[in-house]
Amino acid sequence: MALFKKKQAPETQEPMDLESVMKKYDRESNTRIWEGVPKIAVTCCLAVFSLFCIYVTLFTTWLEEIRLTSFMAFIVFLGYLVFPAKKGHQKVNHMPWYDILLMVCGTAAYLYFTFNAMSIIQQGAIFSWYQIVIGIVGIAALAEVCRRSVGLPILIIAGILIVYALIWGLANPSLWGKINYMVPQLFYSKTGIFSTPVNVCSKFIVVFIIFGAFLERSGIADFFINISNAAVGRFSGGPAKVAVVVSAMEGMVSGSSVANTVGSGSVTIPLMKKTGYKPEFAAAAEAAASTGGQIMPPIMGAAAFLLAENVSIPYSNIIVRAILPAVLYFAGVFIAVHLEAKREGLRGLTKEELPRFLPLLKQSYLLFPLILLVYLVGTSQNSIQYAAALAIVAVIIVSMFNKGNRITPKKIWEALASGGQGMITVAAACGIAGVISGIITMTGLANVIINGIVALAGNNLIIALFLTMLCCIVLGMGVPTTANYCIMAATCAPILVRMGVPALAAHFFVFYFGIVADLTPPVALAAYAGAAIAQANPMKTAFTSTKLAIGAFIVPYVFALNPAMLFIDTSAWEVILICVTSLIGIFAVSASLQGFFLDRMPWYQRVICAVGGLLLIYPGIVTDTIGISLVAVVLVMQLMTHKKRNLSQA
Repeated sequence: MALFKKKQAPETQEPMDLESVMKKYDRESNTRIWEGVPKIAVTCCLAVFSLFCIYVTLFTTWLEEIRLTSFMAFIVFLGYLVFPAKKGHQKVNHMPWYDILLMVCGTAAYLYFTFNAMSIIQQGAIFSWYQIVIGIVGIAALAEVCRRSVGLPILIIAGILIVYALIWGLANPSLWGKINYMVPQLFYSKTGIFSTPVNVCSKFIVVFIIFGAFLERSGIADFFINISNAAVGRFSGGPAKVAVVVSAMEGMVSGSSVANTVGSGSVTIPLMKKTGYKPEFAAAAEAAASTGGQIMPPIMGAAAFLLAENVSIPYSNIIVRAILPAVLYFAGVFIAVHLEAKREGLRGLTKEELPRFLPLLKQSYLLFPLILLVYLVGTSQNSIQYAAALAIVAVIIVSMFNKGNRITPKKIWEALASGGQGMITVAAACGIAGVISGIITMTGLANVIINGIVALAGNNLIIALFLTMLCCIVLGMGVPTTANYCIMAATCAPILVRMGVPALAAHFFVFYFGIVADLTPPVALAAYAGAAIAQANPMKTAFTSTKLAIGAFIVPYVFALNPAMLFIDTSAWEVILICVTSLIGIFAVSASLQGFFLDRMPWYQRVICAVGGLLLIYPGIVTDTIGISLVAVVLVMQLMTHKKRNLSQA
């Protein structure tokens, strides 16, 4: 993704198309146009912010209030510097007076807290009127940065909750009394903006975002595409399978669904169309695979760090437990594109179109930073931040051996600036998510929601899981995964825990369905981005991507009903059994949705196959036995049909 908008038109049409797609579906790409000296100044500010974050995270022992408020002061300052008030044409090197005023006032509000942290902590619960005003300015300034960089949906949720708190939720009879209580809770305490989301963001997420920015400049994306082409490109429907493998690999270093879709989709979608895939299917396959990037270890999405904090489990442990669900998800997408290719009789890439495998192996050194990161995080000898910092150094060293993508001092500065810009969106979303969680907590709304859904579900866990899924998907429409997870962790995850689901499985459940919202109509940003590249119908693409990503709707139910998949209180045999039955179940459901097994399936076979697949997914010897039997029946019927077809063609 380009760091800033370019005034001049690019030399070729394709880059312009990709840039316009990013700007349309990824708010983070809609930035001001800076040129010349102002661009250098803004780049320096962003790079200095990244260096500041690395320094504070690794080398200081600042008071938490000082660290978090100075971090958010940077976010507000840079947010207005980078993001304009609205999309569309921007004047070069122009920042209107009201943006400057908002930037100065908002930054000053957070710096006031930074330089008066000790006195504010010691003054207790009594705040002067001017401190309340400063808090309101700080909250409002952050909300506007969030609107510009993230979007309106999350602010609508926050606004509704603030109105609820001021009218019904708080016990104080006067409006000023409610404001006098709410603002300090949201701005001057650790239960609002400066709660767990922003804390985790400033400690862990920031260093990994910077690591991702460096890794992008090492040329590893091209390596992923080439190695995937060499591995699976020759098979039936090869380009679609390449899209799945590439997106799984890119997901190890990036947690953005839209960025993954545009990045690898610019290569894989045209290839899929060329080999015979319909535009909607080509775009949907890329979107479904790219969305899985947020659940693919070792980096996953930013929300994974919050998940680790909420369940008090080391991030290295989260990575291990996320492996099997991620593999099953990508296996489900891979199976779906394979069945589509077989049904349509699509070919793979020709020998001339495939890259040579042996020369690619010589570039495998590009994977060393990832391997080092996994090793350092897994051994837990040092902090996660320290591991990511060493991995950044490793990226720079490794790039020296890649002639076309050496990370020069200029690229180092650009990577730091890119990482700084990437932090704005995540931190703004985390800050507003903290406001939402704070209001839910202070008004007791969480207990109301929990009791309501538990009463509605009764003792039926499936109903509770289904209602939770709907909440996650609805709230996730247009809300970043990180913010979605924060909201659901405060409201719906406790519901599942009360119903007997282990805390880790409950949080994984809401984490997964927050991600699925990027594929689910009507607001399916990843699918729409893929549709724009493929020149396909956006809504058809969104429904097709939902069908292809059926594993994302199934796997969470598997580990919620049987936590063995997350290695919770289990044995090796149980893990193997649930993986095998779940994989067969996903295959059966995918075959039913695609209408193809070994041959085209009539409607009754599709129904039998779907029922058998779902029974295999539900844990239990009886359901597994019935499920296997039903799938076996369909397999026998398919073998007979396939044999008759071959005899008739002989």
